Amino acid sequence: MKKMLWVFIIILGCIACDSDVLDEISETGTGVMQINDKIVMLDTLSVRVSTINFDSLQTSSTSRLLIGGYTDPIYGKVRSQSYFEYSPTSLKLGSSDSDTYTPNYVFDSIVLILKNDRYYYGDTTQLQRLQVFKLTQKVKSPAETTTAFYNTNTLNYDPSALGNKSFYPRPKENDSLSIRLNDTFGQDVFLKLKNFEFGDINQFHDYFKGLLIQADESLLPASVCGYNTSSVLRLYYSINDDSDENDGLTKDFAITDVAKQFNRISLDRTGTVLQNLPNSNSYLNSTLTNNAAFIQSGTGLACRIDFPYLKSLYSIDHKGIIVDAKLILKPIRTSHNKQYPLKDSLRIYSADHLNRINSKLYTATGDDLLGQLNDVSNEFGDNVYYTFSIGTFLNKELSKDGNNPYSLIITLPDYQKTVNRIAIGGQNNSEDRIILKVYYLPYE
Repeated sequence: MKKMLWVFIIILGCIACDSDVLDEISETGTGVMQINDKIVMLDTLSVRVSTINFDSLQTSSTSRLLIGGYTDPIYGKVRSQSYFEYSPTSLKLGSSDSDTYTPNYVFDSIVLILKNDRYYYGDTTQLQRLQVFKLTQKVKSPAETTTAFYNTNTLNYDPSALGNKSFYPRPKENDSLSIRLNDTFGQDVFLKLKNFEFGDINQFHDYFKGLLIQADESLLPASVCGYNTSSVLRLYYSINDDSDENDGLTKDFAITDVAKQFNRISLDRTGTVLQNLPNSNSYLNSTLTNNAAFIQSGTGLACRIDFPYLKSLYSIDHKGIIVDAKLILKPIRTSHNKQYPLKDSLRIYSADHLNRINSKLYTATGDDLLGQLNDVSNEFGDNVYYTFSIGTFLNKELSKDGNNPYSLIITLPDYQKTVNRIAIGGQNNSEDRIILKVYYLPYE
């Protein structure tokens, strides 16, 4: 016990004295470096970098309608459709069941108003056309054990479009996008409300199960845009009399249960380096994918990192402890641009050999551990990278007995409701190689 106490006192002293030194080490690989008479730094420890594919991601309850698509030169065809249930503010028109104006109500139009939430990905300079369809199946989870929906779920719908709209996406300039729907559909909804045909909300949902919105494939969509769940279906009507005050009346239908709104997000990898990606409990080594690993939110792609030679640290001198470890991930420099920008951070998890998530990684203060982006690029474009401090994780792995090591899984933030992506260089990548720097203190 006295010996271990002495070890940790030494460690704390080393960290306090050498924290500036650790931060100032160059981000280029140098092999083994003596930091002082106690700590050595190594950046030649081999890691294995791979791509994995989670079989499904929950996309309900994210409060975002994610609609559109784009054809990625690396990843393939990305598509996102949104399914949701609408409910009326009440089951009648007017202000009361005894409204004397009811016989004189006249239908005008029905319009879907999609409210931008300013998220987009891809090329918004290209023309896009959205199509709206009526669901023929209730928004009800197919699994009896959960009410959640996933990126792989679908619902049946009437193939005859209720409406469509061609437009140039302006997600940061326009507040909303309006799509006028079929008058026959609107008139039918209007008459049923006017005639008090719905006894309760279940009867209404038996009649109107919800909507599906997707991009028209014939127009080759080039971007995905986000719309918030305050988007409404608005029925316009008026009272047939001589008063102008009774024109322009409205009734809104809203998404009142965000658990009954979800996005189906798909990726067609045909003809790409990822077309042979195995199932969710395996991995595709970066040596088979041009020395790169691939992350994409929404579709389930993530980067897996293994440390098969971690215990070789013991061969340096004696057994010891890892004071700190910096994992430096470099985006493939040709993979990102204004159209496919980098996010400012990455998330990290520990997982078992079957890619089952064990837990998030946290900082010493209990916050989520994030890999922060350094994007102050030099003239060669080789100073762009994400850095994680994973010393605590590696220490736990180093002290383990047996053959059940954990891997690290890297994802993008908001991976359930975006379609951003990033390509990371593997250890054999000549320009954008992953680097692991281990600061190690021998104590025997």
